Amino acid sequence: MNTLPSEKKKVPEFAVVGHPNEGKSSVLSTLAEDDTVRVSPTPGETKECRRFPVRVDGRELIAFIDTPGFQNPRHILQWIKEYQGDPAAMLTEFIRIHQPDPAFHDDCQLLQPLRDGAGIIFVVDGSRPVRNIDRAEMEILRLTGLPRMAILNCKEGDTRYLEQWQLDFRKHFNSVRIFNATRATYAERIALLESLRAIDQDNEQALRTVIQAFQSDWRRRNEQTVDLILNLLADTLAYKRSRPLKEGHNEEELRAKMTEKFNQFVRKREQQTHKQIRALFKHNIFSPELPENSLLTEDLFSEKTWQFLGLSKNQLIVTGFITGAGLAAGLDLAVGGASLGMFSALGGLAGAAATAWRGRELLSMIRPLGFRLDEQRLSIGPVRSPQLMFILLDRALLFYQQVSNWAHGRRDYERKTNLTAGKKRGLTASWARSELQICEQFFRQVTGEEQQDSDETAVEMRNLLLNKLVELSGADQDRA
Repeated sequence: MNTLPSEKKKVPEFAVVGHPNEGKSSVLSTLAEDDTVRVSPTPGETKECRRFPVRVDGRELIAFIDTPGFQNPRHILQWIKEYQGDPAAMLTEFIRIHQPDPAFHDDCQLLQPLRDGAGIIFVVDGSRPVRNIDRAEMEILRLTGLPRMAILNCKEGDTRYLEQWQLDFRKHFNSVRIFNATRATYAERIALLESLRAIDQDNEQALRTVIQAFQSDWRRRNEQTVDLILNLLADTLAYKRSRPLKEGHNEEELRAKMTEKFNQFVRKREQQTHKQIRALFKHNIFSPELPENSLLTEDLFSEKTWQFLGLSKNQLIVTGFITGAGLAAGLDLAVGGASLGMFSALGGLAGAAATAWRGRELLSMIRPLGFRLDEQRLSIGPVRSPQLMFILLDRALLFYQQVSNWAHGRRDYERKTNLTAGKKRGLTASWARSELQICEQFFRQVTGEEQQDSDETAVEMRNLLLNKLVELSGADQDRA
């Protein structure tokens, strides 16, 4: 039969139900990627149903409904067992009879989306044992005849009652998932949607479309993230400025001022980029928190940042960054000049460079910007130290890892991380030599050292970063 133009295909809806304070709102917030969902440790905070549509490109694909918790499950179950009317009208009749009674307000609210045909996501706290009241709630949901999934919202490592819950769930639900709503990654959210697709044939195709749209949307977010990172690198590495140096003025003071201007520029651009990445992953109200001692809370130009991020001295040598006139133009061993705090001490250079600068005495600081004095104008830029590029890359990738995997139902960060002295904790230090060579070529072209095949280099760099984002999707956040 042909579908009439006026007919609209119904968007799949799922009511998130359960006992108060079992994690319903956290699960819903994470699934819907919506941090406007109120998550509170106080039982019974949700009093009215609230619908949370999920849209991609302005098109609503699926909706989750936050519901109050059961208040009178034993009474509801007894009423259903005694009900003799039309099974299709059972929930409608229960609501009609009990709605005037304030004691059943929450129960009637909970049952309304079920009456309207929403699928069921039943959430329980798997860190506690099964109670008779839980069995009453499960039986109520089974008797509705609606497609239903049970979610064990388990705390990490707490599986004492897992078998007990699973045994009861198998009697009442079409599907069972273990799902930590405050730690769920993108991959785990997709896996849960796949399970929802399997519980109801009528919604199977619609949910397949939802999953495909979510995956496409995630790829688009990654592509936009890469573009933001590449723009940050291009703006920073190609930085050039010049100022007049009037006769009698102090050159070192002007150098210091111009260096601080560069510092401020890079910090501002990095902050802007991180803010835009955060917005791509829909963290609009609650900002993903960083672990204690996170490298991302350190100033970009601090000694600790340069100690733990970026490449090691050997990697800089091996990849060929520390060769030729490019880096030499960026070296300044004069103590009197202002420093950006580039604290990646290099033990020596290969070949002629090592001989020229006497191995271990090479330098303790590398300035990213070379200064030139020409006709009473002091010029700086572009960036000559490749280490700055790797520091910015590490910080951007660590930030992406944090925000893309931060579940929207999460409101705190309990883990602590400690920095190990002398150990690189960034991501680029573990990249293969071939990957670092792509970065080297990108660096040389952005800073103007090379002009050939710029399009090909940009594509290689973009693909490299896209692959790295895929690797980080679902990765552990604590490295940040």
